[in-house]
Amino acid sequence: MAELLYLSRADVERLLDVDAMFDALARALIAYSDGSASAPPRSAVRVQHGLLGVMQAYVPGVALETKLVSVFPENDRLGIPSHQGLIALFDVENGTPVAVMDGGYITQIRTGGTAAVAARLLAREDASVLAILGAGAQGWSHLETFPRIRDFKEIRVASRNDERARDLAAHHPKARATATFEEAVRGADVVACCTDAREPIISLDWLKPGVHVSAIGGTFGPELDAETVNASRIFVEWRGAVTNPPPAGAHELQGIDPSLVTEIGEVLAGTNPGRQSAEEMTLYKSTGIAVEDAATAALVYERALREGAGTRLPL
Repeated sequence: MAELLYLSRADVERLLDVDAMFDALARALIAYSDGSASAPPRSAVRVQHGLLGVMQAYVPGVALETKLVSVFPENDRLGIPSHQGLIALFDVENGTPVAVMDGGYITQIRTGGTAAVAARLLAREDASVLAILGAGAQGWSHLETFPRIRDFKEIRVASRNDERARDLAAHHPKARATATFEEAVRGADVVACCTDAREPIISLDWLKPGVHVSAIGGTFGPELDAETVNASRIFVEWRGAVTNPPPAGAHELQGIDPSLVTEIGEVLAGTNPGRQSAEEMTLYKSTGIAVEDAATAALVYERALREGAGTRLPL
């Protein structure tokens, strides 16, 4: 009888090696950009307070997976996560389901992790000040991942909720909370926007020359202003962020010429350049693609098999 391996959130958190995830994500992004991986645009159904999305991917030699993820921004008032989900893995040879695991933690950490991979490529080598805007799950994810790719001397955390900003900052010795987004952004070398804002949260005139801006929010509206987007060299996980409407594509990139954006996988592979000058402003705009889930879930699954972790369920 076939068996399905079930991995809880606690299992996933314990089994995932975050540092190994960076390289796994980089390989998956290269595979997507060179055409060897398959990841169709996400689809979603909208309901009154959120949406339910479906994301599928095949990365050769890595995984065949699908993710169901719900995004309900108002869940914060209920004390439950805004993003929740499940990831299922399938045998590449015969399509048999082999595992199902919590997708909430993977969605959080791979989003911050992919943004960190992009920042490792695009931020100036001398970048020393990081601003994290937003103190929810993605603020936490960025505080967990970005200090692993740069030795930031100062980390500023800002949120529309001051208490949450202070709580998040308390989790890192170099972090401090600021009173406003503007205070956090001015003079920062890397600005990570991690909010569920429906309208822009930063202004171009706050940004210093040579800054790297990372924006992963904006599911329900633009997180960045058009002036910042137009002043930047733009990097994405996939050009579909420009050519597809939200939620598959990015609000901020609608109408932009796709030839003006560069995929991170192309920079990693050396087929397109990354940062080209110290004064250049770079922008990484994320919408998330399923190869990131596949790469991260595969790491968890492989370690679970080695350690005999999880619960076996009959199919």
